[in-house]
Amino acid sequence: MPSPIDLVVYLALGGVLGALGGLFGIGGGLIAIPVLALFFGLNQQHAQGTALVMVVPNVLVGLWDYARRGSVDRRVAIVLGVCAVSFTFVGALYATHVAGPGLRYGFAGFVAAIALVFGYRALQATAASAGAPRLAWGWTAVVGALGGVLSGLFSVGGAVFAVPILSMLFGYTQIEAQGLSLALVAPGSLVGIATYAFSGDVDWSIGIPLAIGGTACVHFGVGLAHRLPERILQLLFCGLLVVTSIALFVKP
Repeated sequence: MPSPIDLVVYLALGGVLGALGGLFGIGGGLIAIPVLALFFGLNQQHAQGTALVMVVPNVLVGLWDYARRGSVDRRVAIVLGVCAVSFTFVGALYATHVAGPGLRYGFAGFVAAIALVFGYRALQATAASAGAPRLAWGWTAVVGALGGVLSGLFSVGGAVFAVPILSMLFGYTQIEAQGLSLALVAPGSLVGIATYAFSGDVDWSIGIPLAIGGTACVHFGVGLAHRLPERILQLLFCGLLVVTSIALFVKP
């Protein structure tokens, strides 16, 4: 059991991560993983498994809040969730048997690549992308399957992958893409946490307080996301990805 001081720290940290997760539509796990690894001494697998304890309720609350505000295409949300759930198990099963440093560097490279995509898109003129062709919504099944694998591998990789893909290839706004990314990871996160827990890669004494603090603050982040301009939100997301990638690369 954590000490009273540690408990307060976990609750406060969970609140911050929950608000950021609501702001960016990723459940807070993207920030939680490097924080748990860098400052709490958890290896990569334990950090990802513990982060999922917080991510599950955060994702569900965030998804409900985005949907309540009319930012979720329910038809696409169902396709993404159904296609992602089975593939999440494959990714999580593999992740729990990969050496920590290799998995961490792979995750860092993945995040860096997504950051480049986000930065490029955010800096483009909106007029240049307005006439871009859009894929039919049925192709989101492929996004769901790939996102499921990435969610299993990197805990929240599916959400990070889905946001730019849904925005660039399917024409969704940043807000809509973030809401749909939560729909993608919601069912798969339950599979992921079961797989990590079965492998002994979850620290419940840290994860549960993080989840309590995060759930209480998710709606603040969602509200802010709906008030920010599209380009500002994209650039903030890009900055978050860059910082996360650097932190993972420099960890000894």
